[in-house]
This record gives sequence, C-alpha cells and structure tokens, in this order.
Amino acid sequence: MDATFTTGKELQKMDPVFGQLSFDDHEQIVFCNDKDTGLKAIIGIHNSVMGPALGGTRMFNYATEWDALNDVLRLSRGMTFKAAITGLNIGGGKAVIIGDAKTQKTPELMRKFGEFVHSLSGRYITAEDVGMETSDMDTVRDVTPYVTGISESRGGAGNPSPVTAYGVYMGMKAAAKQQFGSDVLTGKKVLVQGIGHVGEILVDYLAKEGAIVTIADINQEKLNEVSAKYSAEIYTGTDLYTADVDIYAPCAMGATLNNDTVYKIKAKVIAGAANNQLANEDIHGAILQERGILYAPDFLINAGGIINVYAELAHYDKAEIMSRTENIYNTTLEIFDYAIANGITTHHAALTIAQNRIDQRKKENSKK
Repeated sequence: MDATFTTGKELQKMDPVFGQLSFDDHEQIVFCNDKDTGLKAIIGIHNSVMGPALGGTRMFNYATEWDALNDVLRLSRGMTFKAAITGLNIGGGKAVIIGDAKTQKTPELMRKFGEFVHSLSGRYITAEDVGMETSDMDTVRDVTPYVTGISESRGGAGNPSPVTAYGVYMGMKAAAKQQFGSDVLTGKKVLVQGIGHVGEILVDYLAKEGAIVTIADINQEKLNEVSAKYSAEIYTGTDLYTADVDIYAPCAMGATLNNDTVYKIKAKVIAGAANNQLANEDIHGAILQERGILYAPDFLINAGGIINVYAELAHYDKAEIMSRTENIYNTTLEIFDYAIANGITTHHAALTIAQNRIDQRKKENSKK
C-alpha cells in the first residue's frame, strides 16, 4: 500500500510505537507486564542527553492501551523540555501504570514496578505523579535506588505537590504582569480546573492573595471540602471554558485546549499545572496567540515538582528548592519577551530555548 494513503489506524498496526503521532524520536519504550500482581505499565525514555531520564509514574485507568502509550510518549517528551528549560542536568522520562489507583494499587504491584525500573540500571529514575503518593515511592525504594520523591524520613525531598503549586503560582503571577501590567492577583477572577494535590494548594495561594477563585472537579465531595476551606465558589455552569474569568488554570489531565474549547475561552491568561495542555502545540498555541490570550507554557511553570525531586540527586536543601522554583517567575517573563522578539508563540519560545540547551550539551558530549 502506498504510504501516502495509509490511515492512522493502519499505520498503528504496522508501527504500533514509531507510528504514534506523539512519538518524537524517543530513545526507549519499555512495556512491563506481571501476571501475579496485575501490573501493566509502560516506561518512556524520551531523551538522555542532559542526563538520566527523570519523570513521575502516573496510575490511571486508561480506556485503551493506545491511550496509555500516547500519554507516556507525550509526558516523557514534556519532561525533557521541562528539565532543560529549568536548567537541570537530567533527561526526560515518564511511566504510566494502567489501572485504578484507588482499587488496584497494592504494595506488591508497586514493588514489581520498582523491579522493572531497576532493570533499566539508572537510565530511568521514577517519581510521584497522578494516582501516586509519597508512600508509594517509599515502596519502590525498597527494591531500587532509582526513585525520587521519597519521604523526608527516608532522606528524600518529600511530596513535590506543594512545590509544583508554588511554581505554577509564580508563573501565573508573571503572566498576569505581562498581560495586565501587574502581578497582583487581588480581585482577579481565577478558575482552577482540578483540585487534586497541586490544584488545592494553588487555590490556597490564590485565596490568600485575595483572588476570586472558582473551582471545578469531577469529585463533588472534594469540591465541597475545598470550597468550604478556602471560600472558593464552585462552578455550576454547563461549559467551564466559557466562564467569565481573567485566568484559567487547568490542573487536571492534559489536552483541555483543543478544537472544542480553544475558541470558547474568555480568560486572557492560561496558567495551570496540567501537563500537555495544548492538544496540538502548533495549532492551538497559535489560535490562543491570535485571540490575544497569553499562554504560560505548562512544562515551564509546573517544573517545581521536578526541581523538588532533583534535589535528591543534586543534594541541595529546601531553601534552594524554593529559590529555584521562585525563579520560574523570571524565566516565564524571559520566555514572553523571547516570543515577542521572535514573533512566535510562547510555547514555541520555551521549546526553542530548551532545545538549544540540549543541542549545546549534545555538542559538548560529542567532543569528549
């Protein structure tokens, strides 16, 4: 069959990994299966030029294995650029475990996953992500040293979520300064979509500054709890993307900026913790720019978590963690300036600067 007439599904049958649209010259994809524990996992190593691939493990009940593969490809790629733009000497990787974290996660499953991580001999270092807790990383640590985000009692940097939230808060303030002329969020209407570990702490920062916070989540019980705790309003409309707010903060799953939503958004700033917010980086990033909506690149402003876990490898303290995370504010402003100067989207600007750092290191490595 002529390749030019091959459909996406046919390509997937012929090239189930390399044919994925999200495949971006990844170095290694590892499929992990264990019948006894029920473990089904995929580890993606995107790029190790800057160092070992570091990235969290996400446990999610994916509808299909294709969805899981697509997610790990997108997430691991994002980690490469997140580390590079933040100035960390590590590469990009990620892992996904297929299953319901609330009902199917067991210590035995996590230990078996740790064994698979260990089999990669340090090429991939795991950490906490959606569906995971610090205690799960402690369990993985029982069988491999190639894990970060373990509890402070075991010598780790602890839960990365508060640091991630602080970085998003810094990035949001930088975006407000760029778009509104002031980084003061008092009185600004902010919609936080997703109030998990990171989203709730972000709500706390916003509430303390006097922002008018609206929250949305699929968990009604959690909504009620967070609403009462921080005096946040619960979104009750039918389409949150049309909400009349100044800032939209996606803090749940990715790809919420897509063909269905990108023209609806009324917010003038998008700054949230979710990974891969743009369903299509080129198309949807350009549409937001054309509409005058300022997008704070997700892999830049949500880098607080990786700064936190990287501390375990680079051996710096909590004060240095917070200082590096606070600097996300300055880096975000620099990205905005670079985008304007070069006539490109903010997302493309962040990718370009990150890629330049990787290319420079690649040259240096080739001379050794």
